[in-house]
Amino acid sequence: MNKKLIISVGKKYTFTEIDKKKFDVKYIDNINESILSKIKNDFLIFNNEDKEYEKLNINKKIFKIEDFLNKHLKKIYIPKDKNIRSKLLESVKPYTTMEYILKRIIDFTILIPLLIISLPIVLYSAYRIKKESPDGPILFKQKRVGKDGKEFICYKFRSMVPDAEKDKPKFATKDDPRVFKWGRIMRKTRIDEIPQIINVLKGEMHIIGPRPERKYWIEQFEKEIPFYNLRHIVSPGITGWAQVNYPYGDSVEDAYQKLMYDLYYIKNWSLWLELKIIFKTIYIMISRKGH
Repeated sequence: MNKKLIISVGKKYTFTEIDKKKFDVKYIDNINESILSKIKNDFLIFNNEDKEYEKLNINKKIFKIEDFLNKHLKKIYIPKDKNIRSKLLESVKPYTTMEYILKRIIDFTILIPLLIISLPIVLYSAYRIKKESPDGPILFKQKRVGKDGKEFICYKFRSMVPDAEKDKPKFATKDDPRVFKWGRIMRKTRIDEIPQIINVLKGEMHIIGPRPERKYWIEQFEKEIPFYNLRHIVSPGITGWAQVNYPYGDSVEDAYQKLMYDLYYIKNWSLWLELKIIFKTIYIMISRKGH
């Protein structure tokens, strides 16, 4: 099946390789009648600050980049300039009381069968960790930042050798040499996240939400990514919209992309979106397509 073409007027937003799996992209500097006449099932995107799109025939597939990302790529555009106002960003609000109650019901509805199903996996993982990396603990405990910027102790199965960050914090990379064999399998299948059930029980996390980050990285990201602190208006999650749509990242640009997915999730929270993330997470675990 042929992918639809995006004709992008300008490069305010640079389409990623993940985006290009869904659409072909062609960048142009400006438009003319010749280009407009050739648009059929393609999308014309005004990827700049011009108001030129307002003069065009609205029946064509013409979008501002903000509206296109929200509708077709399911993420919220974040301007690199924090002084630029965005209606979509301004509409990102914490969960209502009813939404929070529904999320906690979902948390416990999933936790009970997850605890039963995961018990053999937990026991086997503990065995493999001690076998392959006997000098370290089975569980890895680390401070992460949660709702309203408050830190909490996050639990994971240890997937790296002891003292993996003895020099300074480092991003985990795709073929990270610090990760032992079973650790790599756990990361691909998300098994290493199972101990965060403890955090969900304590009310520090949900099953679904933005992934909790370390204070060290957050301080770096907040300097370079506008509106990064918006992700902390809700509690973090074991899995999330960013996790099922974007691979592990090792750069500020990756954090920027994940933030767009996280803010889309918060803004558009619904029971249907929650279920969609659950099924996508199960698929990733079964197919071992995690990164």
